[in-house]
Amino acid sequence: MTLRGFQDWLFGGSGPEILPERVREAIRRQQEQSEILIGWIQLSITILVGVVYQGSSMAEGLVQADYSLELEVLLIYGLFCVVRLVLAHRRRLKPWMLYLSVIADIALLMGLIYSFHYKYAQPAAFYLKVPTLLYVFLFIALRALRFEARYIVFTGVAAAIGWAWLVHYVDSGRGGPSNRTHNFVEYMTSNALLVGAEVDKIIAILLTTAVLAVAIARARRLLVRAVSEGAAARDLSRFFDPNVAARIRTAAMAVKAGEGELRDATIMSVDLRGFTRLSTELSPSNVMKLLQDYQGRLCPLIVANGGSIDKFLGDGILASFGAVAPSATATADALRAADAILDAAARWRTERVAAGERPLEIGLAVASGRIIFGAVGDGDRLEFTVIGDAVNFAAKLEKHNKEEATRAITDAATYATAQAQGYTPAGVHEHRKGRQIGGVGTPVDIVVLAS
Repeated sequence: MTLRGFQDWLFGGSGPEILPERVREAIRRQQEQSEILIGWIQLSITILVGVVYQGSSMAEGLVQADYSLELEVLLIYGLFCVVRLVLAHRRRLKPWMLYLSVIADIALLMGLIYSFHYKYAQPAAFYLKVPTLLYVFLFIALRALRFEARYIVFTGVAAAIGWAWLVHYVDSGRGGPSNRTHNFVEYMTSNALLVGAEVDKIIAILLTTAVLAVAIARARRLLVRAVSEGAAARDLSRFFDPNVAARIRTAAMAVKAGEGELRDATIMSVDLRGFTRLSTELSPSNVMKLLQDYQGRLCPLIVANGGSIDKFLGDGILASFGAVAPSATATADALRAADAILDAAARWRTERVAAGERPLEIGLAVASGRIIFGAVGDGDRLEFTVIGDAVNFAAKLEKHNKEEATRAITDAATYATAQAQGYTPAGVHEHRKGRQIGGVGTPVDIVVLAS
Protein backbone atom coordinates (compact mmCIF):
# COMPACT_ATOMS: atom_id res chain seq x y z
CA MET A 1 0.00 0.00 0.00
CA THR A 2 1.39 3.42 -0.95
CA LEU A 3 1.58 6.35 1.47
CA ARG A 4 -1.26 8.06 -0.41
CA GLY A 5 -3.31 4.88 -0.27
CA PHE A 6 -2.68 4.60 3.48
CA GLN A 7 -3.74 8.22 3.98
CA ASP A 8 -6.93 7.64 1.98
CA TRP A 9 -7.68 4.52 4.04
CA LEU A 10 -6.88 6.27 7.33
CA PHE A 11 -8.85 9.42 6.64
CA GLY A 12 -11.72 7.86 4.69
CA GLY A 13 -10.78 8.79 1.13
CA SER A 14 -9.19 11.79 -0.48
CA GLY A 15 -10.89 15.14 -0.10
CA PRO A 16 -11.66 17.59 -2.89
CA GLU A 17 -8.46 19.15 -4.21
CA ILE A 18 -9.95 22.59 -4.81
CA LEU A 19 -13.03 23.79 -2.98
CA PRO A 20 -15.30 26.43 -4.52
CA GLU A 21 -15.49 29.66 -2.55
CA ARG A 22 -19.15 29.07 -1.64
CA VAL A 23 -18.19 25.70 -0.10
CA ARG A 24 -15.30 27.26 1.84
CA GLU A 25 -17.69 29.97 3.05
CA ALA A 26 -20.19 27.33 4.21
CA ILE A 27 -17.44 25.52 6.15
CA ARG A 28 -16.28 28.82 7.66
CA ARG A 29 -19.80 29.48 8.91
CA GLN A 30 -19.92 26.00 10.45
CA GLN A 31 -16.61 26.63 12.23
CA GLU A 32 -17.70 30.04 13.45
CA GLN A 33 -20.80 28.45 14.96
CA SER A 34 -18.58 25.79 16.52
CA GLU A 35 -16.42 28.47 18.16
CA ILE A 36 -19.55 30.03 19.67
CA LEU A 37 -20.56 26.61 20.99
CA ILE A 38 -17.07 26.02 22.40
CA GLY A 39 -17.15 29.41 24.09
CA TRP A 40 -20.50 28.73 25.77
CA ILE A 41 -19.39 25.26 26.90
CA GLN A 42 -16.18 26.66 28.40
CA LEU A 43 -18.07 29.41 30.20
CA SER A 44 -20.72 26.95 31.45
CA ILE A 45 -18.08 24.55 32.77
CA THR A 46 -16.25 27.41 34.49
CA ILE A 47 -19.44 28.55 36.20
CA LEU A 48 -20.32 24.96 37.17
CA VAL A 49 -16.88 24.28 38.63
CA GLY A 50 -17.01 27.60 40.46
CA VAL A 51 -20.41 26.78 41.98
CA VAL A 52 -19.25 23.31 43.01
CA TYR A 53 -16.03 24.75 44.45
CA GLN A 54 -17.87 27.36 46.48
CA GLY A 55 -20.70 25.05 47.52
CA SER A 56 -18.69 22.07 48.75
CA SER A 57 -16.39 21.65 51.72
CA MET A 58 -12.68 21.44 51.01
CA ALA A 59 -10.70 18.30 51.68
CA GLU A 60 -9.05 18.34 55.08
CA GLY A 61 -5.36 19.10 55.46
CA LEU A 62 -2.95 21.92 56.07
CA VAL A 63 -3.97 24.71 53.76
CA GLN A 64 -2.06 27.93 53.14
CA ALA A 65 -4.84 30.31 52.22
CA ASP A 66 -2.45 32.65 50.38
CA TYR A 67 -1.85 29.91 47.80
CA SER A 68 -5.48 28.83 47.50
CA LEU A 69 -5.87 30.23 44.00
CA GLU A 70 -8.74 28.16 42.59
CA LEU A 71 -11.35 30.94 42.83
CA GLU A 72 -9.00 33.55 41.38
CA VAL A 73 -8.06 31.23 38.51
CA LEU A 74 -11.71 30.48 37.81
CA LEU A 75 -12.55 34.20 37.78
CA ILE A 76 -9.69 34.97 35.40
CA TYR A 77 -10.65 32.06 33.19
CA GLY A 78 -14.33 33.06 33.25
CA LEU A 79 -13.40 36.58 32.13
CA PHE A 80 -11.22 35.08 29.43
CA CYS A 81 -14.16 32.91 28.27
CA VAL A 82 -16.47 35.94 28.08
CA VAL A 83 -13.98 37.88 25.91
CA ARG A 84 -13.50 34.83 23.70
CA LEU A 85 -17.27 34.35 23.42
CA VAL A 86 -17.82 37.98 22.40
CA LEU A 87 -15.16 37.66 19.69
CA ALA A 88 -16.74 34.41 18.51
CA HIS A 89 -20.19 36.01 18.23
CA ARG A 90 -18.68 38.89 16.25
CA ARG A 91 -16.85 36.41 13.95
CA ARG A 92 -13.51 38.02 14.84
CA LEU A 93 -11.63 34.99 16.10
CA LYS A 94 -8.46 34.59 14.05
CA PRO A 95 -6.36 31.41 13.92
CA TRP A 96 -3.60 33.01 16.03
CA MET A 97 -6.22 33.88 18.65
CA LEU A 98 -7.33 30.24 18.77
CA TYR A 99 -3.73 29.07 19.27
CA LEU A 100 -3.32 31.74 21.96
CA SER A 101 -6.55 30.54 23.55
CA VAL A 102 -5.22 26.98 23.70
CA ILE A 103 -1.98 28.20 25.33
CA ALA A 104 -4.00 30.19 27.86
CA ASP A 105 -6.19 27.15 28.65
CA ILE A 106 -3.25 24.85 29.25
CA ALA A 107 -1.12 27.48 31.03
CA LEU A 108 -3.90 28.28 33.50
CA LEU A 109 -4.55 24.60 34.14
CA MET A 110 -0.89 23.74 34.67
CA GLY A 111 -0.43 26.86 36.79
CA LEU A 112 -3.33 25.79 38.99
CA ILE A 113 -1.88 22.30 39.35
CA TYR A 114 1.53 23.77 40.18
CA SER A 115 0.01 25.91 42.94
CA PHE A 116 -1.28 22.88 44.86
CA HIS A 117 2.06 22.00 46.46
CA TYR A 118 2.30 25.53 47.82
CA LYS A 119 -1.30 25.50 48.96
CA TYR A 120 -0.86 22.30 50.95
CA ALA A 121 2.76 23.03 51.94
CA GLN A 122 4.09 19.90 50.27
CA PRO A 123 7.01 19.14 47.98
CA ALA A 124 6.33 19.59 44.27
CA ALA A 125 5.87 15.82 43.79
CA PHE A 126 2.58 16.29 45.62
CA TYR A 127 0.85 17.84 42.62
CA LEU A 128 1.57 14.82 40.43
CA LYS A 129 -1.39 13.04 42.06
CA VAL A 130 -4.01 15.78 41.75
CA PRO A 131 -7.06 14.86 39.61
CA THR A 132 -7.14 18.33 38.05
CA LEU A 133 -4.96 16.94 35.26
CA LEU A 134 -8.06 15.19 33.88
CA TYR A 135 -9.34 18.56 32.62
CA VAL A 136 -6.65 18.29 29.95
CA PHE A 137 -8.82 15.74 28.15
CA LEU A 138 -11.77 18.12 28.28
CA PHE A 139 -9.72 20.87 26.61
CA ILE A 140 -8.57 18.44 23.92
CA ALA A 141 -12.13 17.21 23.32
CA LEU A 142 -13.48 20.77 23.08
CA ARG A 143 -11.18 21.42 20.13
CA ALA A 144 -12.88 18.56 18.29
CA LEU A 145 -16.03 20.66 17.92
CA ARG A 146 -14.29 22.83 15.32
CA PHE A 147 -13.56 19.91 12.98
CA GLU A 148 -9.91 20.90 12.52
CA ALA A 149 -7.34 18.34 13.64
CA ARG A 150 -4.51 20.89 13.90
CA TYR A 151 -6.07 22.53 16.95
CA ILE A 152 -6.55 19.16 18.63
CA VAL A 153 -2.91 18.26 17.98
CA PHE A 154 -1.74 21.66 19.22
CA THR A 155 -3.79 21.32 22.41
CA GLY A 156 -2.57 17.78 23.07
CA VAL A 157 1.08 18.63 22.44
CA ALA A 158 0.79 21.77 24.60
CA ALA A 159 -0.70 19.68 27.42
CA ALA A 160 2.02 17.02 27.11
CA ILE A 161 4.73 19.70 27.18
CA GLY A 162 3.09 21.39 30.16
CA TRP A 163 2.91 18.16 32.15
CA ALA A 164 6.49 17.21 31.14
CA TRP A 165 7.65 20.58 32.47
CA LEU A 166 5.87 19.98 35.78
CA VAL A 167 7.50 16.52 36.03
CA HIS A 168 10.89 18.05 35.19
CA TYR A 169 10.36 20.66 37.88
CA VAL A 170 9.74 17.90 40.43
CA ASP A 171 12.75 15.92 39.23
CA SER A 172 14.98 19.01 39.38
CA GLY A 173 14.48 19.22 43.14
CA ARG A 174 13.68 22.96 43.03
CA GLY A 175 10.29 22.26 44.53
CA GLY A 176 11.61 20.01 47.29
CA PRO A 177 13.05 16.50 47.23
CA SER A 178 11.88 14.59 44.21
CA ASN A 179 12.02 11.25 46.03
CA ARG A 180 12.51 9.23 42.90
CA THR A 181 11.28 5.71 43.31
CA HIS A 182 10.63 2.52 41.35
CA ASN A 183 8.12 1.31 43.93
CA PHE A 184 4.53 1.88 42.76
CA VAL A 185 3.04 1.63 46.24
CA GLU A 186 5.51 4.19 47.54
CA TYR A 187 4.69 6.42 44.59
CA MET A 188 0.97 6.22 45.25
CA THR A 189 1.17 6.68 49.01
CA SER A 190 3.83 9.35 49.32
CA ASN A 191 5.28 12.43 47.66
CA ALA A 192 7.48 10.37 45.40
CA LEU A 193 8.24 10.56 41.70
CA LEU A 194 7.80 7.45 39.56
CA VAL A 195 9.01 8.57 36.12
CA GLY A 196 7.32 5.67 34.34
CA ALA A 197 3.91 6.68 35.75
CA GLU A 198 4.33 10.25 34.51
CA VAL A 199 5.48 9.02 31.11
CA ASP A 200 2.29 6.90 31.03
CA LYS A 201 0.21 10.06 31.58
CA ILE A 202 1.99 11.89 28.78
CA ILE A 203 1.55 8.91 26.45
CA ALA A 204 -2.16 8.78 27.35
CA ILE A 205 -2.51 12.48 26.51
CA LEU A 206 -0.71 12.07 23.19
CA LEU A 207 -2.57 8.88 22.21
CA THR A 208 -5.93 10.48 23.03
CA THR A 209 -4.88 13.46 20.94
CA ALA A 210 -3.83 11.25 18.03
CA VAL A 211 -7.05 9.21 18.05
CA LEU A 212 -9.23 12.33 18.23
CA ALA A 213 -7.18 14.05 15.53
CA VAL A 214 -7.63 11.10 13.14
CA ALA A 215 -11.34 10.91 13.94
CA ILE A 216 -11.79 14.63 13.31
CA ALA A 217 -9.70 14.52 10.14
CA ARG A 218 -12.03 11.79 8.84
CA ALA A 219 -15.11 13.68 10.04
CA ARG A 220 -13.87 16.89 8.40
CA ARG A 221 -13.57 15.14 5.06
CA LEU A 222 -17.12 13.91 5.46
CA LEU A 223 -18.17 17.46 6.40
CA VAL A 224 -16.45 18.89 3.31
CA ARG A 225 -18.13 16.27 1.10
CA ALA A 226 -21.52 16.90 2.71
CA VAL A 227 -21.19 20.67 2.30
CA SER A 228 -19.93 20.25 -1.28
CA GLU A 229 -22.73 17.88 -2.23
CA GLY A 230 -25.29 20.09 -0.48
CA ALA A 231 -24.09 23.12 -2.45
CA ALA A 232 -24.10 21.08 -5.67
CA ALA A 233 -27.63 19.85 -4.92
CA ARG A 234 -28.82 23.42 -4.39
CA ASP A 235 -27.23 24.45 -7.69
CA LEU A 236 -28.69 21.47 -9.54
CA SER A 237 -32.14 22.14 -8.11
CA ARG A 238 -32.15 25.34 -10.16
CA PHE A 239 -31.85 23.25 -13.32
CA PHE A 240 -34.39 20.62 -12.29
CA ASP A 241 -37.96 20.85 -11.19
CA PRO A 242 -37.90 21.04 -7.35
CA ASN A 243 -39.92 17.81 -7.06
CA VAL A 244 -37.58 16.00 -9.45
CA ALA A 245 -34.52 17.36 -7.60
CA ALA A 246 -35.99 16.14 -4.30
CA ARG A 247 -36.69 12.75 -5.84
CA ILE A 248 -33.05 12.46 -7.00
CA ARG A 249 -31.70 13.55 -3.60
CA THR A 250 -33.86 11.14 -1.63
CA ALA A 251 -33.60 8.12 -3.96
CA ALA A 252 -32.59 5.03 -1.97
CA MET A 253 -30.49 3.87 -4.91
CA ALA A 254 -28.80 5.69 -7.77
CA VAL A 255 -31.26 6.63 -10.49
CA LYS A 256 -30.77 4.55 -13.66
CA ALA A 257 -31.96 5.01 -17.21
CA GLY A 258 -34.82 2.76 -18.20
CA GLU A 259 -36.61 2.98 -14.86
CA GLY A 260 -40.12 4.37 -15.08
CA GLU A 261 -43.50 4.48 -13.38
CA LEU A 262 -46.95 4.34 -14.99
CA ARG A 263 -49.12 7.26 -13.91
CA ASP A 264 -52.46 8.87 -14.67
CA ALA A 265 -51.34 12.44 -15.21
CA THR A 266 -52.21 15.64 -17.00
CA ILE A 267 -49.91 17.34 -19.47
CA MET A 268 -49.77 21.02 -20.35
CA SER A 269 -48.11 22.36 -23.45
CA VAL A 270 -47.49 26.11 -23.74
CA ASP A 271 -46.02 27.97 -26.69
CA LEU A 272 -45.16 31.62 -27.32
CA ARG A 273 -46.67 32.56 -30.63
CA GLY A 274 -44.53 34.38 -33.16
CA PHE A 275 -41.38 33.80 -31.19
CA THR A 276 -39.42 32.24 -34.08
CA ARG A 277 -39.87 35.31 -36.25
CA LEU A 278 -39.28 37.68 -33.35
CA SER A 279 -36.04 35.90 -32.43
CA THR A 280 -34.62 36.78 -35.87
CA GLU A 281 -35.38 40.46 -35.30
CA LEU A 282 -34.01 40.85 -31.79
CA SER A 283 -30.43 40.68 -30.57
CA PRO A 284 -29.45 37.44 -28.78
CA SER A 285 -29.43 39.17 -25.39
CA ASN A 286 -32.91 40.63 -25.99
CA VAL A 287 -34.18 37.21 -27.12
CA MET A 288 -32.95 35.67 -23.87
CA LYS A 289 -34.42 38.54 -21.81
CA LEU A 290 -37.77 38.03 -23.55
CA LEU A 291 -37.69 34.31 -22.79
CA GLN A 292 -36.71 34.99 -19.18
CA ASP A 293 -39.60 37.45 -18.82
CA TYR A 294 -42.08 35.01 -20.39
CA GLN A 295 -40.93 31.95 -18.43
CA GLY A 296 -40.52 33.97 -15.22
CA ARG A 297 -44.20 34.92 -15.37
CA LEU A 298 -45.61 31.51 -16.31
CA CYS A 299 -43.49 28.89 -14.54
CA PRO A 300 -44.26 30.02 -10.96
CA LEU A 301 -47.98 29.74 -11.76
CA ILE A 302 -47.52 26.13 -12.91
CA VAL A 303 -45.55 25.20 -9.79
CA ALA A 304 -47.96 27.09 -7.51
CA ASN A 305 -50.80 24.94 -8.83
CA GLY A 306 -49.00 21.65 -8.22
CA GLY A 307 -47.34 21.26 -11.61
CA SER A 308 -43.78 20.35 -12.53
CA ILE A 309 -41.77 21.85 -15.36
CA ASP A 310 -40.71 18.89 -17.45
CA LYS A 311 -38.61 20.80 -19.94
CA PHE A 312 -38.19 24.02 -21.91
CA LEU A 313 -38.25 23.59 -25.67
CA GLY A 314 -37.07 27.03 -26.78
CA ASP A 315 -40.18 29.13 -26.26
CA GLY A 316 -42.23 26.02 -25.45
CA ILE A 317 -42.95 24.79 -21.95
CA LEU A 318 -43.91 21.19 -21.23
CA ALA A 319 -45.40 20.76 -17.77
CA SER A 320 -46.93 17.79 -15.99
CA PHE A 321 -49.39 17.42 -13.14
CA GLY A 322 -49.46 14.21 -11.10
CA ALA A 323 -46.44 12.72 -12.90
CA VAL A 324 -43.56 13.27 -10.45
CA ALA A 325 -45.86 12.31 -7.58
CA PRO A 326 -49.40 10.89 -7.84
CA SER A 327 -52.19 13.43 -7.33
CA ALA A 328 -55.94 12.96 -7.05
CA THR A 329 -56.52 16.51 -8.37
CA ALA A 330 -53.92 16.62 -11.13
CA THR A 331 -56.34 17.53 -13.96
CA ALA A 332 -58.19 20.16 -11.90
CA ASP A 333 -54.81 21.63 -10.88
CA ALA A 334 -53.75 21.78 -14.53
CA LEU A 335 -56.85 23.72 -15.58
CA ARG A 336 -56.48 26.09 -12.63
CA ALA A 337 -52.90 26.67 -13.73
CA ALA A 338 -54.15 27.27 -17.30
CA ASP A 339 -56.60 29.93 -16.06
CA ALA A 340 -53.82 31.63 -14.08
CA ILE A 341 -51.47 31.53 -17.07
CA LEU A 342 -54.11 33.04 -19.39
CA ASP A 343 -54.69 35.88 -16.91
CA ALA A 344 -50.93 36.48 -16.63
CA ALA A 345 -50.55 36.41 -20.41
CA ALA A 346 -53.31 39.01 -20.76
CA ARG A 347 -51.56 41.29 -18.25
CA TRP A 348 -48.23 40.79 -20.02
CA ARG A 349 -49.81 41.71 -23.35
CA THR A 350 -51.27 44.90 -21.88
CA GLU A 351 -47.93 45.85 -20.32
CA ARG A 352 -46.09 45.37 -23.63
CA VAL A 353 -48.64 47.48 -25.50
CA ALA A 354 -48.33 50.22 -22.87
CA ALA A 355 -44.54 50.09 -23.21
CA GLY A 356 -44.76 50.43 -26.99
CA GLU A 357 -43.63 46.85 -27.59
CA ARG A 358 -45.13 44.24 -29.85
CA PRO A 359 -47.93 42.36 -28.06
CA LEU A 360 -47.35 38.64 -27.72
CA GLU A 361 -49.83 35.80 -27.37
CA ILE A 362 -49.44 32.32 -26.04
CA GLY A 363 -50.94 29.04 -27.17
CA LEU A 364 -51.86 26.48 -24.52
CA ALA A 365 -53.36 23.01 -24.40
CA VAL A 366 -54.10 20.49 -21.66
CA ALA A 367 -54.58 16.73 -22.04
CA SER A 368 -54.78 13.91 -19.53
CA GLY A 369 -54.18 10.19 -19.70
CA ARG A 370 -51.80 7.37 -18.89
CA ILE A 371 -48.13 8.37 -19.12
CA ILE A 372 -44.75 6.92 -18.11
CA PHE A 373 -42.61 9.04 -15.81
CA GLY A 374 -38.99 7.98 -15.61
CA ALA A 375 -35.35 8.56 -16.45
CA VAL A 376 -34.03 8.44 -19.99
CA GLY A 377 -30.48 8.78 -21.30
CA ASP A 378 -27.28 6.83 -20.81
CA GLY A 379 -25.11 6.21 -17.77
CA ASP A 380 -23.53 9.67 -17.93
CA ARG A 381 -26.47 11.85 -18.93
CA LEU A 382 -29.93 11.27 -17.53
CA GLU A 383 -33.15 13.21 -17.70
CA PHE A 384 -36.46 12.70 -15.98
CA THR A 385 -39.31 13.13 -18.40
CA VAL A 386 -42.85 12.07 -19.27
CA ILE A 387 -43.66 9.77 -22.19
CA GLY A 388 -47.02 8.65 -23.54
CA ASP A 389 -50.06 9.40 -25.65
CA ALA A 390 -51.18 12.26 -23.38
CA VAL A 391 -47.86 14.05 -23.97
CA ASN A 392 -48.18 13.75 -27.75
CA PHE A 393 -51.87 14.61 -27.65
CA ALA A 394 -51.23 17.81 -25.63
CA ALA A 395 -48.69 18.93 -28.23
CA LYS A 396 -51.14 18.24 -31.07
CA LEU A 397 -53.92 20.08 -29.26
CA GLU A 398 -51.67 23.08 -28.75
CA LYS A 399 -50.91 23.23 -32.47
CA HIS A 400 -54.64 22.87 -33.23
CA ASN A 401 -55.27 26.23 -31.55
CA LYS A 402 -54.43 27.90 -34.86
CA GLU A 403 -57.05 25.84 -36.65
CA GLU A 404 -59.69 26.82 -34.12
CA ALA A 405 -58.49 30.44 -33.81
CA THR A 406 -58.18 29.92 -30.07
CA ARG A 407 -55.49 30.53 -27.48
CA ALA A 408 -56.15 27.61 -25.14
CA ILE A 409 -58.06 24.37 -25.51
CA THR A 410 -58.46 20.98 -23.89
CA ASP A 411 -60.36 17.86 -24.84
CA ALA A 412 -63.82 17.20 -23.41
CA ALA A 413 -62.73 14.12 -21.45
CA THR A 414 -59.96 16.06 -19.67
CA TYR A 415 -62.38 18.91 -18.96
CA ALA A 416 -64.93 16.51 -17.43
CA THR A 417 -62.24 14.88 -15.32
CA ALA A 418 -61.14 18.28 -14.02
CA GLN A 419 -64.71 19.16 -13.06
CA ALA A 420 -65.08 15.83 -11.29
CA GLN A 421 -61.91 16.67 -9.33
CA GLY A 422 -63.32 20.00 -8.18
CA TYR A 423 -62.39 22.41 -10.96
CA THR A 424 -64.88 25.26 -11.28
CA PRO A 425 -64.47 27.46 -14.35
CA ALA A 426 -64.63 31.23 -13.88
CA GLY A 427 -66.90 31.53 -16.91
CA VAL A 428 -68.67 29.49 -19.56
CA HIS A 429 -66.34 27.55 -21.83
CA GLU A 430 -67.39 26.77 -25.37
CA HIS A 431 -67.63 23.10 -26.33
CA ARG A 432 -66.87 22.15 -29.95
CA LYS A 433 -67.65 18.62 -30.99
CA GLY A 434 -66.09 16.30 -33.55
CA ARG A 435 -62.98 18.33 -34.36
CA GLN A 436 -60.34 16.76 -36.50
CA ILE A 437 -56.98 17.16 -34.80
CA GLY A 438 -53.86 16.77 -36.93
CA GLY A 439 -52.19 13.40 -36.24
CA VAL A 440 -55.25 12.03 -34.40
CA GLY A 441 -57.27 9.35 -36.21
CA THR A 442 -60.70 9.99 -34.68
CA PRO A 443 -62.68 13.23 -34.20
CA VAL A 444 -62.22 14.88 -30.80
CA ASP A 445 -64.64 16.95 -28.75
CA ILE A 446 -62.75 19.99 -27.46
CA VAL A 447 -63.41 22.73 -24.93
CA VAL A 448 -62.16 26.26 -25.61
CA LEU A 449 -60.50 27.72 -22.50
CA ALA A 450 -59.62 31.00 -24.22
CA SER A 451 -60.41 32.17 -27.73
